[in-house]
Amino acid sequence: MTEAAAAANEEKREEKEADHHPYYRPKDAATLILVDRAGPIPRVLVGRRHDKVVFMPGKFVFPGGRVDRADHRVPVAAPIPKELEANLLKGSPKITASRAKSLAIAAIREACEETGLCLGRKTDSSAGLDGPWAPFAQAGLLPDPSGLFLIARAITPPGRVRRFDTRFFTADASAITHRVEGVVHADAELVELVWVELGSKPLADLHPMTKNVLGELERRLATGPLHHDAPVPFFHFYGGKMQKDVLGA
Repeated sequence: MTEAAAAANEEKREEKEADHHPYYRPKDAATLILVDRAGPIPRVLVGRRHDKVVFMPGKFVFPGGRVDRADHRVPVAAPIPKELEANLLKGSPKITASRAKSLAIAAIREACEETGLCLGRKTDSSAGLDGPWAPFAQAGLLPDPSGLFLIARAITPPGRVRRFDTRFFTADASAITHRVEGVVHADAELVELVWVELGSKPLADLHPMTKNVLGELERRLATGPLHHDAPVPFFHFYGGKMQKDVLGA
């Protein structure tokens, strides 16, 4: 089956699901795409999900998940950039600045939880961090969202049992300051991590929406260093069809 045919089948499956489930309000979520630009072709970090998980078993994914209620209260090494906050505040429904912070912090937390890679900065005030933030405290770090960029926003189609309003962030691999060993293993949610070049085979098997977002990232990387004033696409569904708008347009 060709890549285009696979994507078409996935979209048809999603439309069929939409006919069989009631409306669920999407939950805020965040995804982090880490990029290594040291070589001639940028590489992104993907993890392969366990074959026995319910959602996308065996698929390559980017780390991410739902926003936690406490994310906005986590102390940070530096505030999120004002330009990033402005991008997160665009669109509907309107959110607060604390919610914008939660989205950025959730991306960092999920990346550390799922891959063991932590984006932080050395500090003397990390002792109070616990729970999923314990690795930061143990390494003397506070999460650092200052190097994040918003690449896209996407909402799962109506009718799905699991619906997410996901903000896709990216950060350079140089922002990784600590690695927790043993997070990825044969019985974990992610069984392996792979740095793959853009355009390589593992990326062809991503969820169609994730590939849309990755295409946006690839186009932005091709123009040079990332910046916050680039248009941010918003993927959503209306009348059973995917729509692509620009946040704030």
